[in-house]
Amino acid sequence: MALAARRPHPDHGPVDGTQVALELARETGFDLAGVAPLGPPPDLERLDAWLAAGRNGGLDWIARDRDRIADPRRMLPEGRAMLVLGLGHSRPAPELPEGVRVARYAAGRDYHNVVGRMLRKLRSRLVEAGLFGRGQPFRKIVDAGPLMERSHASAAGLGFASKAANLLHPRFGPWFFLGELLVECELDPTPTPPNGSCGTCRLCLDACPTQAILAPGVVDAGRCLSHLTIEHQGPVPEPLRGSIAGWAFGCDVCSEVCPWGREAPDLAPRFGAHPALEGGAVAWLGERDEARFAERTQGSPLARPGREGLARNAALALAARPGDAGRVALLEALERDPSPVVREAAGWTLARAHGADAGVLAALARAADREPDAVARAALARHAAGA
Repeated sequence: MALAARRPHPDHGPVDGTQVALELARETGFDLAGVAPLGPPPDLERLDAWLAAGRNGGLDWIARDRDRIADPRRMLPEGRAMLVLGLGHSRPAPELPEGVRVARYAAGRDYHNVVGRMLRKLRSRLVEAGLFGRGQPFRKIVDAGPLMERSHASAAGLGFASKAANLLHPRFGPWFFLGELLVECELDPTPTPPNGSCGTCRLCLDACPTQAILAPGVVDAGRCLSHLTIEHQGPVPEPLRGSIAGWAFGCDVCSEVCPWGREAPDLAPRFGAHPALEGGAVAWLGERDEARFAERTQGSPLARPGREGLARNAALALAARPGDAGRVALLEALERDPSPVVREAAGWTLARAHGADAGVLAALARAADREPDAVARAALARHAAGA
């Protein structure tokens, strides 16, 4: 349907703005589209209980932004509606050397950029269709805004809440991104959710490597590998390192075991394969120049934890499948990496995966003796002693 056909005509009734917006969203490339009221998220009480229990780990910004999360109108006082969009990203798991894994979405281009461009394009098309003026304010959000986006997306009919606290759709399962446009124009809510539920299934709870899913819909961010390998700064808590099982960025376990996602289409061409994957953990651990890291990971989700964070993750993930290339990279990082966090992580994996190899424990002892950082020095001494 041409855009001109959507404009109000003097001989016809008023245009159905909601239907026009949903059609334009799909023409822009979004797989899912709905409208939620611009008001408090339906699951606000659950958020407050989660914060009160201290389940947000190091995500302190959620508590600081609680009032804006509770009322999205604070972000756009003139706003009347929230257009919620979904874009599928299901793809096979990327194969990397040394048994190291990254979340599937991290294999391609950064979804913040992809979805953000699509939202800007959609907004322009909404203006062209006459739904609101070019100068009217709006707010575009892709994951990083103070918004309970899954709660609003469920209210808009894009999916239903899972026991792993994500959103499920009958076609895409858990494999889709969300984005939102807060707009001034009046749009009718689309509250009918797709049919489906988790029923008695508890595969995600049982499969979580760190038992971060404490109860249906309740995730302890401080134990979640996605949080620990992306948002968390500093050393990963030692009691959880043995559960990393090769994950260097994110974790897909709860999504991989979910029955709803097994028939999702292969959408890998949408996001491609970013060259930052090349070389895998050994290459990430060997990169010690911040500028080169930034250049190599530009446009990739792998840039998110920074050079130190990704190198730390790579060092810990190399414990999954010990090999010569990993051992060499770990020994070099132990001696040469500028970050004490990375040096200590390399020492941890060397002790556990290569402690029986000739010269490794002696190298750990020497590293402990010369380590200038007190925390890393104590940890390296424990590793050298086999503790």
